[in-house]
Amino acid sequence: MGTLNIIQDGILRSFSQSPPTHYTMKIQSFSFLYKNNVASIKSGDFEAGGYKWKLRLYPNGDLKKNVVDHISFYLVISGSGYLQDGWEVNAFFRLFLLDQIKGTYLVLEDANKKVNCFHGKMLYSGFDQFIPLESFVDASNGYLIDDTCVFGAEVFVSEKNRIVREDCLSMIKNPVMYQHAWKIEKFSKLKSVYYSEAFKAGDYKWKIFICPKGHGLGKGSHLSLYLELSNPKTLPPGSGIFAAYCLCIVDQKYAKHVFVKGYNWFSASCLTQGCQRFIKLDLFRRAGSGFLKKDTCLVEAEVTVHGIAKAL
Repeated sequence: MGTLNIIQDGILRSFSQSPPTHYTMKIQSFSFLYKNNVASIKSGDFEAGGYKWKLRLYPNGDLKKNVVDHISFYLVISGSGYLQDGWEVNAFFRLFLLDQIKGTYLVLEDANKKVNCFHGKMLYSGFDQFIPLESFVDASNGYLIDDTCVFGAEVFVSEKNRIVREDCLSMIKNPVMYQHAWKIEKFSKLKSVYYSEAFKAGDYKWKIFICPKGHGLGKGSHLSLYLELSNPKTLPPGSGIFAAYCLCIVDQKYAKHVFVKGYNWFSASCLTQGCQRFIKLDLFRRAGSGFLKKDTCLVEAEVTVHGIAKAL
């Protein structure tokens, strides 16, 4: 079988019969991601060259870089917090996409075999225009078959032993949105962190927690509010939950509710999502506002589990 290599803008596009050495990620029900404008998804961690990595994929392109009509695909160094101050990791990498008809892989890499330097201010590298979305969804190209696709990566840091990991992301076609209301009385008596009772959404237990005096960037100036995956020990090792969430503090007087929403991966290593600066404390406590009525606050959460990632 002949090999077709294309070099454009310093990027080599080639085809390989060999699967990626270090990691593959299978995504099911991919159309959900781009039809619902999910900004990006992240894979689980995998190891290569003694370091942890993950993949980040933008189904509709990285809009922050003004990319449209393409899939953007990047390699991210993960868990950089455990590295020493001033750390640098030099790595050459290749990113893969499986042609499920021919059994070959589209491979993108730097045409000059450039080694990328990952550091505290450059945690990722990759391809803004990995593949045109039109080509990707065309079934005759083999990349998206039965709404399923397979991406992968090779990362070369050193000649250490390689550990191969495979994940499968299964999207739920008809996800159910779960709602939970939390009434907090005697709010002024709360000291620090306060948790709701656990509630169930998508076969998993969750909690809301609030920091009345703020947390992190919001400490002393804002109220902080978070959603937390409860009892992560029930998750199989290496698995994760892809969920949409909405957290809301109810305006009990004027119905001008304050809320934050988004999509996030929840796992044993990433339990919480929310906002450090949810609402300014002076606005929340202001007499006449409806957020704190008779020293009672109403918090609502919506959780929709869209996908489950499991190690193969």
